[in-house]
Amino acid sequence: MANMSVFTGADGSITLSTPEGLEGEKAQEVLTSYDMISVGRVQNVEVQVTSDVKPFHEIGQRYATELRPGNVNIAGTIGRAYVNGAMLKLLLGEAAASRPAASWAQPAFNITLLLENAATPGVRNSVTLHGVKVDAWEYTLPEDDFVMESVGFQALYMTVADES
Repeated sequence: MANMSVFTGADGSITLSTPEGLEGEKAQEVLTSYDMISVGRVQNVEVQVTSDVKPFHEIGQRYATELRPGNVNIAGTIGRAYVNGAMLKLLLGEAAASRPAASWAQPAFNITLLLENAATPGVRNSVTLHGVKVDAWEYTLPEDDFVMESVGFQALYMTVADES
């Protein structure tokens, strides 16, 4: 049965995990030292999935005769009102502490976005982004508002689960 529940941001939570391999180990070091398995104080979480669909037009035809699937890209942003260096370390890895002499491994991790309304237990929606790497970090220090950091990320692939 399809999930037909309506959710708000108050129903959401974000957890981080790590894949196997060197990049996952580097991310696990950051997640452990900053106790970031569950990410808090976030807002404006966005995930965009795009597919480079290419239309094929025949000579003499105004409408496409075929649509061919192309590359799929997954990217997004997370705004966070808790600035402590963890997200920056997930972007820079070893380079966050000092300038490494050579190339270094950038941490990779998984993000699970979970939506579950307390009024309807057992009905949930989860999106898991796999092989995530942070590709941008922004720090905002406004005059009359909360200090925020924002990270941009890209993911290798995603999985979706609806439970009811």
